[in-house]
Amino acid sequence: METEAEKSTIKPIRKRKKIVLGIIISICVLLIIYFGTAIYFMNHFYFGSTINSISVSGKSVEDVNVQMASEIQKYQLNIKERGDINEQISGKEIGLKYGENDTFKELKDKQSPYKWILAVFNSKDYKMIVGVKYDENLLKEKVDKLSCFDSSKVVEPKNASYKYTDSGYVIVNEVIGNKGDKDVLYKHAIDSVSKGETTIDLESINNYYVKPEYTSKSKKVVATKDLLNKYVASKITYTFGDVKEILDGSTMNKWVTVDKNNEVTFNEKQVEIYIDRLAIKYNTVAKTRDFVTSKGKKIKIGGGSYGWAINKVKEVKDLTSIIREGKSIEKQPAYYQTALSRSNDDIGNTYVEIDLSGQHLWFYKNGSLITQGDVVTGNNGSDKTRTPAGVYKIDYKDRNATLVGENYASPVEYWLPFNGGIGIHDASWRTNFGGQLYKTGGSHGCVNSPFEVAKIIFNNIEVGTPIICY
Repeated sequence: METEAEKSTIKPIRKRKKIVLGIIISICVLLIIYFGTAIYFMNHFYFGSTINSISVSGKSVEDVNVQMASEIQKYQLNIKERGDINEQISGKEIGLKYGENDTFKELKDKQSPYKWILAVFNSKDYKMIVGVKYDENLLKEKVDKLSCFDSSKVVEPKNASYKYTDSGYVIVNEVIGNKGDKDVLYKHAIDSVSKGETTIDLESINNYYVKPEYTSKSKKVVATKDLLNKYVASKITYTFGDVKEILDGSTMNKWVTVDKNNEVTFNEKQVEIYIDRLAIKYNTVAKTRDFVTSKGKKIKIGGGSYGWAINKVKEVKDLTSIIREGKSIEKQPAYYQTALSRSNDDIGNTYVEIDLSGQHLWFYKNGSLITQGDVVTGNNGSDKTRTPAGVYKIDYKDRNATLVGENYASPVEYWLPFNGGIGIHDASWRTNFGGQLYKTGGSHGCVNSPFEVAKIIFNNIEVGTPIICY
């Protein structure tokens, strides 16, 4: 019989034997699995193997030959376009075929059956590409004929633009369009066909679709909109007496343009045209006026130098500056010269009236007759000495002047020129005035007045006062 000491020694020995036996069995099982799998992969592709993206996992070379021959017959490249449009190019249409008959066996031979474990960690061992042949001209032709390159169906991309509304400028969203780069697609088609890939998603190709350069979110677009709104935010109210002309964005939006680089051009020529229109409407120099004479006769009289005249050059500059600064202002335009009144009758109620046929003069101030008297005007027998009709203004006043001409030098005490060298003055050399004297013994164009009449006018008239000759 075994003693207790012997029993305690035998138990650990038996336990160690069992462990060793288990390890041996496990190793044998693993070796069997390893070599069994290796034997399997001598004639089969690794699990997870693909050829040109087609799964050949665990298949024999013979099976793969059959499978790939079938796959290439039904190969079709699907092109996914913008707008949920799909177009296809089939392998048959481009003469697609594999390069060599023994290609698949060569690929299989590269997969060492004894390295199948390592292949799990190395994708190049089971993802393979087989060279194919196709007619490049046919592929190019099929790409060219895709509907996405049909000019009637191509929508050109458009940059964000601007629209004027009652509330100012707003941004019009860009047009994405569907115009693509044919060369880019052709390169991707070659790549896909060569690798056996069956789908090209054009949206995923960054450089395929032609994109608008500027979108509604572009900083340049937003800045341009703000600048446009600065211009049209201006409101200029021109005053012409009781009449107002309002210039605002509804007109000024036609004066700005935006180029393809979103640069704003302010058309100053349009400002000139606008000021020209104001001048045509409100300038009164040389315009025909209705006038009621001191004898109560209604006449029309035009010509002369009196009236309102807008200073176009200065006003164009001023207005352009106001608009560029986005200001709102009420103002009068800049004038070369002004008249006494801005009513329909800009003559007002202070003026000198000269009846050339009646040879008589009246001077009214603030509606009251200050003085009147017969006069002698220019000799009617010559255009050079005739006193011209029209509405003029006193240019300046001068005391004790000497009037000099071709054959004369006449001193006068009161000189009031209104039309170049023509003016009102006293004529001490005359004793008679009025009647028909002007026809044979008239002046050189001036209005000869009795001394007292000339004196009263001189002492009561202001420079700029209208002189009406008819």
